Amino acid sequence: MAITIRSLQEYKASGHKFSVLTAYDATFSGLISAAGIPAMLVGDSLGNVIQGQASTVPVSLQHMVYHTECVARGNQGSLILADVPFMGAATLQRSLDAATALMQAGAHVVKLEGGAWLAEAVIALKRNGIPTCVHLGLTPQSVNALGGYRVQGKDEAGARELLETARALDQAGAALMVLECVPRQLGAAVTAAVAAPVIGIGAGPECDGQVLVMHDMLGLNPRPARFVKDFMADAGGDIGAALRAFDTAVQDGQFPAAEHCF
Repeated sequence: MAITIRSLQEYKASGHKFSVLTAYDATFSGLISAAGIPAMLVGDSLGNVIQGQASTVPVSLQHMVYHTECVARGNQGSLILADVPFMGAATLQRSLDAATALMQAGAHVVKLEGGAWLAEAVIALKRNGIPTCVHLGLTPQSVNALGGYRVQGKDEAGARELLETARALDQAGAALMVLECVPRQLGAAVTAAVAAPVIGIGAGPECDGQVLVMHDMLGLNPRPARFVKDFMADAGGDIGAALRAFDTAVQDGQFPAAEHCF
């Protein structure tokens, strides 16, 4: 059966950890979904791993629509999340336009980066039948404003602000959350505080789910981040085995381990 938002909500309610991987084309979409990964993210990380860009900022809505269409064609039952790209959520109208294009391209959920100010878009999109995933913590589209790829919420004030933002967006109706590069304790606090399933990346094992960039977990990044594990290293070159190992490690609570946390 196809995975839905309700599936992930049931996972959270039952304490069942779930895995998510990025996907950008039909071939890997088929492999990832066939391996039983519940959800795939068509990430604007394609700017880095597909286009060779230094950040996600140059990625356009047209790029995101194209890659979402490709992933949708290869999908075999996973939930598809798609990123609203840089400045795509700058106004409510732009959010609505971007979300419409991505949903029509085959996405099931749209992901928005930002803060509490996203509440207006979350409410409007939900009213129009579009589920949202809000991306908090380290938001790569804001790398220039953040001064680089830095752990967020390290001090008391920053942690309190992020927790309050998560609660506000949860109350606004966000269906999912991605929490990136925050201390493990804060990841646990956010996960416990909100009804939405929380998908962590460098946010600790207490999150309801874990996401990695596919290229990272297949060992293709020569300079992986601290929160990355190379699952191809023990898979003997078998991509399917590496994908299944990632899924199993997340479900069993073996990933992320202490060395992958902040």
